[in-house]
Amino acid sequence: MSDAYTQGSPQVRARVTALLSGWDRQILHTVAARRWPGAEPVLPRLSRSANHGLLWFGVAAGMVALGRGARSRRAAVRGVGSLALASATINTIGKRSVRRARPVLDTVPVIRRLKRQPFTTSFPSGHAASAAAFATGVALESKSWGAIVAPVAASVAFSRVYTGVHYPSDVLVGAALGVGAAFALRGAVPTRSQLPAPGRPAAEAPALPGGEGLVVVVNQRAGTADSAAVVRQALPLAEVVECAPDELSAELEKAASRGRALGVLGGDGTINRAAAVAVAHDIPLAVFPGGTFNHFAYDLGIESVDDTCRALIGGEAVRVDLGRFAPGPQSGPDSGKESGIFLNTFSLGVYPELVRIRERWSPRIGGWPAGVLAAALVLRGEHPLEAEVQGRRRPMWLLFAGNGIYQRVGPTPGHRLDLADGLLDVRVVHGGRWPGVRLLAAALTGPLSRSPVHAAQKLRQLWIGGLAPGTPMAYDGEVATAPRELLVDKAHEALTVYRPQALL
Repeated sequence: MSDAYTQGSPQVRARVTALLSGWDRQILHTVAARRWPGAEPVLPRLSRSANHGLLWFGVAAGMVALGRGARSRRAAVRGVGSLALASATINTIGKRSVRRARPVLDTVPVIRRLKRQPFTTSFPSGHAASAAAFATGVALESKSWGAIVAPVAASVAFSRVYTGVHYPSDVLVGAALGVGAAFALRGAVPTRSQLPAPGRPAAEAPALPGGEGLVVVVNQRAGTADSAAVVRQALPLAEVVECAPDELSAELEKAASRGRALGVLGGDGTINRAAAVAVAHDIPLAVFPGGTFNHFAYDLGIESVDDTCRALIGGEAVRVDLGRFAPGPQSGPDSGKESGIFLNTFSLGVYPELVRIRERWSPRIGGWPAGVLAAALVLRGEHPLEAEVQGRRRPMWLLFAGNGIYQRVGPTPGHRLDLADGLLDVRVVHGGRWPGVRLLAAALTGPLSRSPVHAAQKLRQLWIGGLAPGTPMAYDGEVATAPRELLVDKAHEALTVYRPQALL
């Protein structure tokens, strides 16, 4: 029986191959013979536009430009990442494993044919794999964007059969591989919906449906031009006050004195100021993300005005920690002005200098070019920061203290699962030559407690001394001059902030 099976298996495989080939050719000929109204001027162009993933890179750029909030950016990045993984798999393994000839174009109308015929093997379809991977990756992060992208992806996949450059099975297998690549990437890099529910203690806060009793202060430099209008439309009973950055502190104090809760729309620096005022007046804070990064709002679980509105309707809130920094006794009598709080991060070293240079040049050349220029100037230096950390003097390129433990590896901020853990996430990049290389090595090796480049600890307080006069420090994107000594610690569960209990 074993011999018969062995002898028969090549025949079985040959029959299956012939059956599939016949099915492929039959469908290809059916598609070629049928008229598709409106398809002739669209599908060939759509198929060409997807060459080398150019169509999907353009779609991703449009999502970032037109979308609101981090969800659109995450969807675009995940779509491109899924596409890259699928394309690499197809080109390195798929195309070389099955060397199938392209379909004969005799039955395909000339008007449908591509001007430049592909010269690679037919199986599987790289265009279909890229389209399916991009659409699936986008949908895993944002269902709304996925619904928009999916018809375009399906059209690209069908266009490969329509133009006669692929058999249907090439397209189906390519699409399946693309979907698999998107899920494989999700297995390695989880989507936000896969992350564990944030563990934060619930707090009592007044329910404010429609925003009644809420005063929202809007930083005019934050968000888009219609940010204040969006808040007014979503919360018709709230009082919305727009102000310039230099008026922000005064307006926040006025708003806190006459409202049952304080609302703020702006970036992390603006929210930092509002948090200090809310704690001083013992009222809850409603956060509306309107900055470039919005680390605190996103770690809190708020990505849009709708998220905050749901929390206000139900009076749903949580308590979170505040990071604090204060000058030590050797800092001098005028150092009290250097006290402050941070919701996200506190840092010394290259990052404060980078922020300062970027802010100086961004009004002239734009934010992104200014950031590149600042990084080039800062990382070119060979003079690391000298300071005493927990009683030990050391040279270092970066000292980072996070308000809560960051889950992403490396010395830079990532995602926090708990904003009320009572801990500081302290990371140090040691001094030495080539600061850029050392910072990159620290980012790649992660929060290792023992490393020649990078050290990390979880502390409840941090003592820093021996700082040179004029040393810059950064907190939540703001830059100030550090005193000679600093005590960095936590105010546990000091701030009450609105957050919906059931995140969508």
